[in-house]
Amino acid sequence: MQHEKILIIEDDRAIRQLIVTQLEPLNLHIDQADSAEAALKKIAKHSYGLLLLDINLPQMDGLSLCRKIKEHYPAIAVILLTALSSDMDRVIGLEMGADDYICKPFFARELQARIKTQLRHRDQLMAAAIMDEQTISCEKSIQLGSLHIEFASHQAFLAKQAINLTATEFDLLAYFARHPNHVFSRQQLLDKVWGYQHSGYEHTVNSHINRLRAKLELHHQAPFIETVWGVGYKLNPSQLSH
Repeated sequence: MQHEKILIIEDDRAIRQLIVTQLEPLNLHIDQADSAEAALKKIAKHSYGLLLLDINLPQMDGLSLCRKIKEHYPAIAVILLTALSSDMDRVIGLEMGADDYICKPFFARELQARIKTQLRHRDQLMAAAIMDEQTISCEKSIQLGSLHIEFASHQAFLAKQAINLTATEFDLLAYFARHPNHVFSRQQLLDKVWGYQHSGYEHTVNSHINRLRAKLELHHQAPFIETVWGVGYKLNPSQLSH
C-alpha cells in the first residue's frame, strides 16, 4: 500500500490539512481538491485508488459527485465524510455508490483503518483477478439463461443487453452466478465479495443488492436475485429461462 494515491475532496482547508496529518503514518501520496469541479479534473488526469469525499460541497454536492464518479470510474473506492449520522443518510450515501461512510468528528485510527480496509479490498480483487486468469483460464464466461457474464471484459449482459454495473455490482452478480440457488447471508457476502468482516457494514450489502436489482429489472422483469427471509439472498436460475 506504500505510496498509494488518494484524493481528499473537502472544501474546508483546515479539515483537509487535519486529514493529511492524520494519514501520515500510512505513507500515502495525497492530493487535495476543494470542489467537485476541481476533483473531476484531477481524477481525469491521475489514477487514484481511493477518494475521501465530503458530502457538503459547494455547487455539486458530494452525493451527486459520488454517483458521477462511480458511473465513470467504478474501480475507485469512495469513502464519504459527513456530519450527517442517521441510518437513512448512510443508506442514501451507499446507494449513490459509496464503498464506506464515516461521520465527523472521527478518530485518526478509525479513518486509517477504513482506508486500509478499502485499499486492501481493492488489492484482493486485483489479486483474485490475476489468479483467475492464471488458474481458472477455462472460466471465460458464465451463461445462465438470458444472463451472460464475460470476465475478460468485466461485462454482464441480460437478454443480450449490456448492463451498466459498477465494479462491486459486477463482482456481486458474478458471485451469485457462480453459485446459483445457494443462499448467502449478508455477512457471507461481505466476506466473499467485499473481503472484510464488520457487522455494521450490512447496510452495504442491502444497498448494493437494491441497486443491482434495479439495473437488472430494466432488462428482465422477473426478480431472479431473491430474498430468502431470515437467511439472505440467492440467484434463482429458473427465473432466467427464456
